[in-house]
Amino acid sequence: MKFRKLIIATGNKGKYSEFADIIGDGFAEEIIFAPEISGLAVEETGRTYAENAMLKARAWADVSGLPCLADDSGLEVLALDGAPGLYSARVIIGADTDRVSWLLGRLEGAADRRARFAASLALCVPGEYTLITEGYCTGNIAHTPAGSNGFGYDSVFVPDGYELTFAQLPSDVKNSISHRTNAFRKLIAAIQ
Repeated sequence: MKFRKLIIATGNKGKYSEFADIIGDGFAEEIIFAPEISGLAVEETGRTYAENAMLKARAWADVSGLPCLADDSGLEVLALDGAPGLYSARVIIGADTDRVSWLLGRLEGAADRRARFAASLALCVPGEYTLITEGYCTGNIAHTPAGSNGFGYDSVFVPDGYELTFAQLPSDVKNSISHRTNAFRKLIAAIQ
């Protein structure tokens, strides 16, 4: 199945670009950045990543009448009992660097720095169906930020099997192993 148009329901340009790379041209002829359609703001009131992704996908599908892909994702750090998790983007209001500083401050002196990125994707096709999948990428939190590629916590997340952070890895490498990619692969399998 290939969609003629697909909205990526995010206001985060970095996330949109990452999705465009992950999706490629085999899934949709035209990939649309949601703010180009409307200034709709969807409050993330869900108690899980899946609920938040579904809220966004359905809201954008209702407004546009087009198929919409939304995600909700977070960084789960073992030593912080899974925090910041669902609140990864909202744990500190400010720039990504502020959230990274918050995280590193909480982990100061921690020996166990294991973490994972988690993502839930929701694809809503108006009048037909909504599919939800999940994906993960495991790794560790670095002691200091490194790299300028990416966004969010990418500068401190070192995926298993690598010595570089997500922000240091080339985009094609990151996008081949990321939590969003793993969730998208499951979405393709579910559609087929």
